[in-house]
Amino acid sequence: MANFAKSSVPRFSAEVYQNEYLPEGGREVNAIVTVTATGGGTSGGLPLFAAGTDAGGLGAARGPESAGAARHAGVVIMVDCSGSMDYPPTKMRNAREATAAAIGTVRDGVAFAVVAGTHQAAEVYPGGGRLATADPTTRAQAREALRKLSAGGGTAIGTWLRLADRLLTDADVGIRHGILLTDGRNEHESPEDLRATLDACAGRFTCDARGVGTDWEVKEVTGIAAALLGTADIVADPSGLAADFTRMMEAAMGKEVADVTLRLWTPQGAEVAFVKQVAPSVADLTGRRTESGPRTGDYPTGSWGDESRDYHLCVRVPAAGVGQEMLAARVSLVLPEPGGSAPRTLAQGLVRAVWTDDMAASTTINPQVAHYTGQAELAQVIQQGLDARKSGDADGATAKLGRAVQLASASGNEDTAKLLAKVVDVVDAATGTVRLKAKVTEADEMTLETRSTKTVRVKK
Repeated sequence: MANFAKSSVPRFSAEVYQNEYLPEGGREVNAIVTVTATGGGTSGGLPLFAAGTDAGGLGAARGPESAGAARHAGVVIMVDCSGSMDYPPTKMRNAREATAAAIGTVRDGVAFAVVAGTHQAAEVYPGGGRLATADPTTRAQAREALRKLSAGGGTAIGTWLRLADRLLTDADVGIRHGILLTDGRNEHESPEDLRATLDACAGRFTCDARGVGTDWEVKEVTGIAAALLGTADIVADPSGLAADFTRMMEAAMGKEVADVTLRLWTPQGAEVAFVKQVAPSVADLTGRRTESGPRTGDYPTGSWGDESRDYHLCVRVPAAGVGQEMLAARVSLVLPEPGGSAPRTLAQGLVRAVWTDDMAASTTINPQVAHYTGQAELAQVIQQGLDARKSGDADGATAKLGRAVQLASASGNEDTAKLLAKVVDVVDAATGTVRLKAKVTEADEMTLETRSTKTVRVKK
């Protein structure tokens, strides 16, 4: 394990968990890599950031020697103001209050803006195609401007995201973040148009997405968050928006470095089967690889504060005989440097392959690998079970959701187990024996679907 530290950048470490032993002729190597960032430096209470992005991040952190150009984060709050936000009228009021609470959490010096979203996007504050710099005066002005928010019009989320992207890009800030709230389906824009917007915005800013009430489409909201490396959740009761927005903004204010990528080197003849983030939630990064050199590829990780995440790597190596060993993969956390110079390596871990005729050694599954394989399956079978339930396939839904109950119980994922218990009656969690509930509220079903990718770490 290697560590790297420099003022203004958190210290990163990478720890590899695997069973390196393969049977003769074995090819598949699995490993869990735990990446931890701690102790980011600040200047005047603010992290030091740089402008500029790559395919996977939000703007590279700079060292003290070049911090003056862009010293703070930028955040744009996108509030759904479509006509449905007036039903009931308290929904719009709760959205205004939640946005005001989030603005109150923006740290001095951070750039911010508020956008009203309907079938088009409009700047609410500060206007003029720019971001305001947070201080007591601008925060008060922004809260006053929220009085203008009223419901009316349709929903075209891509227009909101494109405006946020323009505002954040023109502000030349390092950490670029969005918070998006919607209460309905994206009915005034084609799925292809939204997809094109997400492709255009990916790697330019991160975005947390929230659905309020129960009239929105889970796959739309979670798809936005997944594409833009943010979080997704449901706020079924609009009265909970203020607390949720405050938590989101506090998390955004805690980000200290962006543009960190997970770089994977593999030897000649090897191929990457998949790369997934598996904690704190499941996110498949395999298709987001960008080539970065001979036999190396980069995977986006978004922005980091003081936190720890787990990644599951699966590499297929050339088969070999008993007694041989090789480096199956080298995992690095890298940070681009300004001016096109060589990127900094923040941490590194090695994945090995050793061929043996010891059957006990080669058939043992590493506990971390086994755990996260189960967590990824848990997310998958929940989605499959809910889809089957919606299509009227009661037997398929019972089988899949029963398997989900079994996996949640075995792994100690108590939060997911509680959500499953609102959709099925659990007869025996250990065997996955369940019965579908006759009546399930839409909020309970949507909550389970939205939070299905949240994982728990290996039980100690």
